[in-house]
Amino acid sequence: MTRDAPIRVLIVDDSASVRQTLTGILEEAPDIAVVGTAADPFAAARRIRDEVPDVLILDLEMPRMDGLTFLRKIMAQRPIPVIVCSTLTERGSRTLFEVLEAGAVDVLPKPRVDTREFLVESSERLRDAVRAAARARPRPARSAMRPVEAKLSADAVLPPPLPGRTVAASDRVVCLGASTGGTEALRDVLEALPAACPGIVIVQHMPAHFTAAFARRLDGLCAIAVKEAEDGDAVLPGRALVAPGGRHMLLQRSGGHYTVSIRNGPLVSRHCPSVDVLFRSAAQAAGGNALGILMTGMGDDGANGLLEMRRAGAHTIAQDEESCVVFGMPKEAIGRGAAVRTAPLDRLAAEIMRFSAQSRPASRPGA
Repeated sequence: MTRDAPIRVLIVDDSASVRQTLTGILEEAPDIAVVGTAADPFAAARRIRDEVPDVLILDLEMPRMDGLTFLRKIMAQRPIPVIVCSTLTERGSRTLFEVLEAGAVDVLPKPRVDTREFLVESSERLRDAVRAAARARPRPARSAMRPVEAKLSADAVLPPPLPGRTVAASDRVVCLGASTGGTEALRDVLEALPAACPGIVIVQHMPAHFTAAFARRLDGLCAIAVKEAEDGDAVLPGRALVAPGGRHMLLQRSGGHYTVSIRNGPLVSRHCPSVDVLFRSAAQAAGGNALGILMTGMGDDGANGLLEMRRAGAHTIAQDEESCVVFGMPKEAIGRGAAVRTAPLDRLAAEIMRFSAQSRPASRPGA
């Protein structure tokens, strides 16, 4: 999707310094315009009556009305893409999931200015989140730009496989990749799975410290076990491992079974963890014993990795456009011929169980 006009953003935060910092970060991008700021939800509501922004950035701790209550009111009355930017979501899983369940498109920590590296990285993350949110279809609640560094491929973490390499039959493994809109989409999929399902490995684009809370929340909701992955964890039937924010996760073979390797590394396809890294490792370690599913999200992370999985004999699926919050990553995968087929969100759990019931493939060349 292309836009002729800049993305119009309204910032709602009771701190004048935070409003100023966020405005400065966003207005470095020529495709983003901050059309206003508000110190509390009442002032924000007045501004929205005059002009509905494309994206709303919302704090949670504010006077007169808290941000979560305001978010619920917005999504009930006039749904617009909302990014929650708050320190509260860094402290507890309950708050994080309440804002996602209330309909927030994304959740970000507030940018810190204590180190230049962190500020640069969080600034890019914020601008990318705004761009993704502007393209998003908000889900209803359950009840002059700084130069960008060159985008690295999975080669920065894991070399491509040697030609003619074969992958022997082994356990079944399912690899899921998601970004914007993925937290609730993954919940939909995992909640629908029975305990007797294949081992699952997941990359969801989230900052460090968020993924542990994300995994704990899912573990309490699902029949399967869900945990934030640790280096050396075994991939077991009935368990999903979530890549920790800020670190890459790779699938590794251990006999006929799998473990995960957790590694530090640069941003790949502008993300860490990266779906491309996980999918490449799955192509090499599992080949046709794997199922790769690329879900909702902006950008192209995972598209090349899914193609490598397909070339290695894996089963590959892209979430369909209608059920995506942002049809970016799946669209790129489809365009590159990486997905054998598409499926709506409410069919993905069934696709996983269908894959689990199929006979194991014979050995074949890797990608």
